[in-house]
Amino acid sequence: MKNKKKNLKQMIALGSKTAKAGFKNEQDVIDRFNNWKNDKIAQDWLTEMNYKVDDIEFVKALKVRGSYKADVQVRITIVIKLKSQEDLQNLQVKLVSNLEGGFNQIDKRWTDKYAELWNIPKDVIKILKLFTGEISPEKKKKLKDLRRMSFLEMNEIDQGKIINFFNENKILIISDLLKGRGEFSADWTLVICKNVNESKWVLKSINEVMNVFGSGDVRITREGSLKIGKIGMQRKGGDGGRESAKMLQFKINPVELFKS
Repeated sequence: MKNKKKNLKQMIALGSKTAKAGFKNEQDVIDRFNNWKNDKIAQDWLTEMNYKVDDIEFVKALKVRGSYKADVQVRITIVIKLKSQEDLQNLQVKLVSNLEGGFNQIDKRWTDKYAELWNIPKDVIKILKLFTGEISPEKKKKLKDLRRMSFLEMNEIDQGKIINFFNENKILIISDLLKGRGEFSADWTLVICKNVNESKWVLKSINEVMNVFGSGDVRITREGSLKIGKIGMQRKGGDGGRESAKMLQFKINPVELFKS
């Protein structure tokens, strides 16, 4: 186990860059972008985003309000051969507290909302609602949790339906979960492993992010949940037993981007 953690830290060291200052929240990212002329880290970010810092005339970063994939919107004005070109880049910021990382929620909705989004067939909707507990399972079944069924507790036909649906719609689902749609869909993902005095960071285009987390099969896990590549799907749970515990939730471990 110690060797595994050591190897993980070595991979992160190779895949990351260091900021000689801590990060508390998204506002620190915004402040750095807005102070880009004097902030070496912001200049490094802009370089990672394929800009030549000497060509940039103006940078303005704003917090995106509402439920969108992007957390920070950066408006960049570039002067190239006496012509002004204005770019708008949307960043999502993921803060993790240690190099081992942890699971970060990327999307959470009721099953019916996903059904509208992805045109899920009625039989698959029913299976998902049995999984979350929106539909109560038959009392005669021997279940680990009498309120719901894990995918492993379902028959092979229903397991196959779940795997087939997410396999056939994998690209659309991954795009919606990681990038989103519309004006504030994410263009970049910035992951920061925050520390008091020093932070590791990695900045990737959203296409790279989707490739990293989308790699791998759609499969049922040993715990009876679902994995779509490196994206986990589970019943939300918690919430003191309130109805919202029956929502579907998708998670990733942002540290995977360091390893890529």
